[in-house]
Amino acid sequence: MPQDSRDAHQRRAPLTFILPAYNEEAILAANVDRLRRCLKDREITAYELLLISNGSTDRTVEIARACAVGCTDLTVIELPQRGVGRAFKAGITRAQYDRVVCLDLDLTIDLDFITAAAATLDTADIVIGSKQTGGQQRSRIRHMASAAFIACTRRLLHLEFTDYSIGAKAFRIDSIRPYLPYLADQSAYILQLIAWGQRDGAVIVEVPVWCDDRRKSRFNLLHEGLYRFGSLFLLWLQVCIKGRQATRR
Repeated sequence: MPQDSRDAHQRRAPLTFILPAYNEEAILAANVDRLRRCLKDREITAYELLLISNGSTDRTVEIARACAVGCTDLTVIELPQRGVGRAFKAGITRAQYDRVVCLDLDLTIDLDFITAAAATLDTADIVIGSKQTGGQQRSRIRHMASAAFIACTRRLLHLEFTDYSIGAKAFRIDSIRPYLPYLADQSAYILQLIAWGQRDGAVIVEVPVWCDDRRKSRFNLLHEGLYRFGSLFLLWLQVCIKGRQATRR
């Protein structure tokens, strides 16, 4: 396909954006507007925004619904319980299009990831936006925790990827649909999708992204760290048990 035709195809290919939100009243309206401008500048006209509040207790839902008034591109989904994995699964269930781009609502990554992901999904099932291969401005403790987690995934699950955060990821829904009933309700769903996808032969591609994330985290970092490492250990145990069962057969 000639380059001009390929670029036009990427602009036309419909995209669903999944935007989890938890108590984001302070930034929501401005960032929805910023994302809309970004898509217009990149001539992406066939898309939908699914903004999914998971357990918000502030004015997140009210403001999101105000952003949707008079517009057809934004759908607001309100979940009573917190859980970014819940938000992801709700978004996949409601998505109109097969190509899904997941972004953090604070939009801390370079939004060029959108065009890179759209292009890569022409041939890939899962796209990982990687801060490690791109660049990042984050606190030292986040750097250290990420490096430790990546090292453990390589050691335990033999995954060579370098980013398991919830933002800057993209998927073909058909390739991940079989996993939906088994995904975690919290942030471990990303690791599950990547691990199970690699096991089953999915085409997984990393693209570098720039991230400036010096904002205070919406997660309790200690709790989130314990949860992620615990989830990694449980996934490793499942792999070991299945491997032993297969050997006995």
